[in-house]
Amino acid sequence: MLWIGWFGFNAGSALSAGQGAGMAMTATHLAAASASLVWMAIEWLRHGKASVVGIVTGTIAGLATVTPASGFIGPMGGFLIGIAAATVCYFVTQYVKQRLRIDGSLDVFAVHGVGGMLGVLLTASLASPTFQGLGFAEGMTMASHFGVQLTGVLAVAAWSGVATWIIAKITSALVGLRVPKEEEFEGLDITTHGERAYDL
Repeated sequence: MLWIGWFGFNAGSALSAGQGAGMAMTATHLAAASASLVWMAIEWLRHGKASVVGIVTGTIAGLATVTPASGFIGPMGGFLIGIAAATVCYFVTQYVKQRLRIDGSLDVFAVHGVGGMLGVLLTASLASPTFQGLGFAEGMTMASHFGVQLTGVLAVAAWSGVATWIIAKITSALVGLRVPKEEEFEGLDITTHGERAYDL
């Protein structure tokens, strides 16, 4: 469902049913497909089997990573972004879970955050006509375009980091960021609402 919806998300940004929308849709599809397959292959090589959750996470990684680039790249760019998305996001997901011991819901930062940043940076090279992209603005080179993209990533990361820290501090002071371990173990549906959401 997300895969199909993402076509409207990326191709719809063209605001017309023309060549630009079609190319964005193609790049989006190829990124999602190649990311799914690469994530599956990595799991298979590392664990001896692939998982449905892994394949779907790979799909989302491809979709999130191609989003900033979809209007500027061609099919080859979409395919390459999918490969990069699955590889980078897979290992960042493992690092966040195993080394940092952060169990983020659906690996949102590792997949959407890192994937989005990767997509912004890869746009600088994959928008090149060499990779079937639209090319660069007049007077811009791949290096200067990368500098602009990197500046944007750093500015958004700084703004988001500071804003999130402020919101987390306020939330922590008002209601806390974690529930007591006993409540978490018993289940928040029981402790907060007095009933189970799912009785399986």
